[in-house]
Amino acid sequence: MVQNALICSLLFGLAGAAVQKQTFDIASYDAPAEWTAKKGGDYISYSKTDGENWCQIAIYHHRISKGSIKADFDNEWKELVAEGKTISEPEKTEPQMANGWSVMAGTGLWKYNGANVASVLTVYSNKKVCVSVLCNTTAQPYVKDYQTLLASLSLDASKASNAPVSAAPANKSSLVGLWVDYKTENNGYQNGSPMLTGGYFRREYLLKSDGTYVFRAKDWSVLAGDILFIYETGSWKVNGNKITITPKKGKGGWWGKTRSTKEWGPLKRASSYKLQPTSYTFELHYESLVKETFLVLYNGQGTQRDRGTSGGGQNRWSYSPRELTKSLIDNPPGFKIP
Repeated sequence: MVQNALICSLLFGLAGAAVQKQTFDIASYDAPAEWTAKKGGDYISYSKTDGENWCQIAIYHHRISKGSIKADFDNEWKELVAEGKTISEPEKTEPQMANGWSVMAGTGLWKYNGANVASVLTVYSNKKVCVSVLCNTTAQPYVKDYQTLLASLSLDASKASNAPVSAAPANKSSLVGLWVDYKTENNGYQNGSPMLTGGYFRREYLLKSDGTYVFRAKDWSVLAGDILFIYETGSWKVNGNKITITPKKGKGGWWGKTRSTKEWGPLKRASSYKLQPTSYTFELHYESLVKETFLVLYNGQGTQRDRGTSGGGQNRWSYSPRELTKSLIDNPPGFKIP
């Protein structure tokens, strides 16, 4: 059984320096040979398929620590593994130390199309930041590839910060424009690829040069009976690497569905949406693989506007730039932003 084999040998990693390593965020590692690489907003993944068996390994961008390895592991498991799945409680290792980092791992089983899938999570924490490496696999032979990657892993804490500073000038002009976070809904993975449901979760900030903003969000989920739409208007300002969002008007509502994900049914009820002034630490993070600069927001609490996570990080939300005329969020019929 995959789970029993994994739990005995998960605490690999944090090797010394080696030549020709791959790098992502604060991590350096040896990527598995002849696997398919894919870059996401805050992770890089490697996948391989052999007939009906498959494996996917993902390394995630560092996140702000909860203060202990156990708290970090529990939070990462909830956000990266358990969310949206019926999965067994994780069988965990005891925390161990490696090169100044606490390391903890765990594995759980869930079913997809009748087959067992093992989700294996290894978390590294120095009480300031944490890094997660996740493996989803249907077959035990892939465990060796996961272990090999972990054994080659090294982390450079000097590249991380609890209060990241933008690499770009922290001024209003660098932030003016449309910033979006568009995600597709999936129902697990098959052969290392997400099984898309046709649903989506979209949110966006339009930051205007006059210091005002418009925030909109639209959720069309196959798991929900109705469509959620949220809008908000107000003012924004920048001070150093802090951006403060001060809403003045806004509300949310649930709208009925039609047979098309592009159409609206009637308004059914209001949502319990609250206006919440918030300050975020921000950075403008350039991703060389996609050749785009992302607006990354950090906040210890989160708001209803943030609505959970972006890219798996509870305290981190990443938005990509988009042309003003290419927004994928449409307003409900008859609705205009006040």
